[in-house]
Amino acid sequence: MSDEQREFIPPARPHIGEAEIEAAVRVLRSGMVVQGPEVAAFEEEFTKVSGTAHCVAVNSGTSALQLALLAMGVGPGDEVIVPSFSFAASANAVRLVGADPVFADIEADSFNIDPDSVASLIGPKTVAIMPVHLYGNPADMTRLTALADRHGLAILEDACQAHGAQVDGKPVGSFGKAGTFSFYPTKNMHSLEGGMVSTDDAQFARTLRLLRNQGMEQRYANEIVGANMRMTDVSAAIGRVQLGQLDAWTEQRRANAARFDAELKTVVTPPVAAGARHIYHQYTVRVDAAERDSALAQLKDAGVGSAVYYPTPIHKLIPYAHMDVDLPVTDRAAAEVLSIPVHPSLTEGDLDRVIAAVNALEL
Repeated sequence: MSDEQREFIPPARPHIGEAEIEAAVRVLRSGMVVQGPEVAAFEEEFTKVSGTAHCVAVNSGTSALQLALLAMGVGPGDEVIVPSFSFAASANAVRLVGADPVFADIEADSFNIDPDSVASLIGPKTVAIMPVHLYGNPADMTRLTALADRHGLAILEDACQAHGAQVDGKPVGSFGKAGTFSFYPTKNMHSLEGGMVSTDDAQFARTLRLLRNQGMEQRYANEIVGANMRMTDVSAAIGRVQLGQLDAWTEQRRANAARFDAELKTVVTPPVAAGARHIYHQYTVRVDAAERDSALAQLKDAGVGSAVYYPTPIHKLIPYAHMDVDLPVTDRAAAEVLSIPVHPSLTEGDLDRVIAAVNALEL
């Protein structure tokens, strides 16, 4: 057996190369390490991904969500409709600003928030809809935007897993009042840690900049109550290097996914809606709920990493479990999903092994 065959294939493989290391060292040696020229340059360069006029860098994707909600004026007494099938940060950000998340069900095929479920939940306290572009697959922004417009609601896109995803050629992060992105190490690109808010509204962007920096634009001239959620220049420099490789990495993910679409036989592969550009943060399949643990174990025995995102819907986590919510499509997805390696570091040999291991599953 070759070394390549023996090596375990992880479900994700964050990239930190010499260029990222050199960028970090360069900034450290400069002495300008927080909220300096690297952050400004990263913000400007990321507008090409978000398709918006402005981007505001912060210290995490969760901070991006929280500050965007604060800048929208969302607070106590307000409700924001969110999917329960997501990472907890989507709902936590709503709670952190004092508002209440209202959990919508998802579409079975896309794993994204179901516009019909959203429509049924809109009430007098609803102020915003937060679609999550889960796994890098864009939500149905055509229907969600029409729904928001009809009811006078804001849209805050959680695009933390969807750098470069599009709907009919329009980038996610550009449909609503704001979009948010995460640069955690396992994302399609990273800055070690960090986040970004995208918007076309110049005044909104200025408010975000105040909120992330203790409410001040000029030192000691505090205009509003703010926080310290700044991105460091070290993180921004690493992010800029990663951003330069994002397009190539994305195309490799999409090529890997295309092979899986064509060759996987034992699992239900993820369909993609017409006009949607899926960027495959995760390649997520379905197996029978009763067989998932066995599938995970069989893949591990074959040297193929896999993971479940997310085994417990948010509405069943301790902070939200008191809520009376019935989300059957969400519950089924949480019991059936399984994500396999799709990252751009996979070799052709790795892809062959992943496909062989999945097709050999005894389910």
